[in-house]
Amino acid sequence: MLYLFNTLTRQKEKFVPLSEGEVKIYTCGPTVYDRVHIGNLRTFMFEDILRRYLQYKGFKVIQTMNITDIDDKTIKGALASGKSLKEYTQHYTQLFFIDIDTLHIEHAEFYPHATDHIDEMIVLIKKLLDHNLAYESKGSIYYRISAFPDYGKLSHLESKELIDGFRIDSDEYEKESMKDFALWKISKEGEPSWETEIGKGRPGWHIECSVMAMKYLGETFDIHAGGVDLIFPHHENEIAQSEGATGKQFVRYWLHSEHLIVDSEKMSKSKGNFYTATDIIEKGTDPLTLRFLLMSVHYRKQLNFTSSSLVQAREAVERLKNFALRLTTEHFREGHSAEKIISLCQNAKLHFEEAMDDDLNISLALASVFELVRHCNIIADANELTKGDATLILNYLAQFDKVFGIIFIEKQEIPEQEILALIEERIQARKDKQYKKADELRDYLLMKGIILEDTKTSTRWKRKLNAELPKEEL
Repeated sequence: MLYLFNTLTRQKEKFVPLSEGEVKIYTCGPTVYDRVHIGNLRTFMFEDILRRYLQYKGFKVIQTMNITDIDDKTIKGALASGKSLKEYTQHYTQLFFIDIDTLHIEHAEFYPHATDHIDEMIVLIKKLLDHNLAYESKGSIYYRISAFPDYGKLSHLESKELIDGFRIDSDEYEKESMKDFALWKISKEGEPSWETEIGKGRPGWHIECSVMAMKYLGETFDIHAGGVDLIFPHHENEIAQSEGATGKQFVRYWLHSEHLIVDSEKMSKSKGNFYTATDIIEKGTDPLTLRFLLMSVHYRKQLNFTSSSLVQAREAVERLKNFALRLTTEHFREGHSAEKIISLCQNAKLHFEEAMDDDLNISLALASVFELVRHCNIIADANELTKGDATLILNYLAQFDKVFGIIFIEKQEIPEQEILALIEERIQARKDKQYKKADELRDYLLMKGIILEDTKTSTRWKRKLNAELPKEEL
């Protein structure tokens, strides 16, 4: 039986979905104003493991992940780039999918964009106005937190802590209370806006997720996941909006992953320790190594990202892949599976499932598989492994890898014709002085295992071999 730590109750609870055999999950997706960083990817990886393990247990998973393509950051970025909001956000949305595909993160069933759901947001805001949970002020509309008694139940903050945790935006001086938050922001010159029956403006960030979650998953659904930084105020505000409008419980299980830190410090551009997946792969790290590292620490523990942890992750991936390769290529003697091997495999599965059922304890789950690998290698070294044994072990590894997504993942080589076309596109971008586009095309090719070398007269390319991790620090 699966137990998950519910942020709402601060305890592990037996997971029982609303509908037998089906799990509905909402995961907060990217705000597409820039490339996602490895901290974002750590959260997406935790959600991938959650999804994969639920599927492993036989559940049908219906996952929705939003794409935030309208907020202060996307507007600022679009204005600075001279592009329309749609063109600007589409570009970073494409890069997001490249990143998750590179790390073999399974796709959600739905990826709704905020800008495609303005009408539904208006409906929800009007309902909150009708319930006296919202009010209009100077053309903007705010949520009246004092009218929702349960506010703070997710973050477990007292009234004073709530006040201390709020930031007053420059466009929010007309609120009844500093704790109230914007549902709809009045139109500003130069910003995207929509003409609606509640006025000309744009949505606040929090209303977007309430609307998209309930549209695709219903007024009450099973799991809402995200990073710990979203507990307050974002997820707290989602609850206030959704439950205030429907009178029903919004989400039954809230799951939150801890931060990723770099060399024991918070990741930030100012410290020079801010990395995207491309940054790491460009230094010689295989995407599966990065995947392993991001998933290998329990989601409720901080993940300390270091050069040495990358080395350890690479060695772990090699150990798993080399073992699987040995089982498929080595000539073992004829024979059926021995009782000893059957017992080892069954014990590994038992411990794997016990670990994963305990709030997705991936570290212990991995340990159980590595223990199986160790024992079986010893038996194989003694020439005591049969073909039947090898087949049985491979079948068990395949089951585990439905969750890990590491062992039997093969690199998909990009065709030469596509490589040459992208190189030509990059050359043209450089001629047009579109250097950012040129860099992104180079990064995309690198993600696909293609290394470019620019000379004075041309651009050479080669396929990347399994590179050793460079000795220098990240």
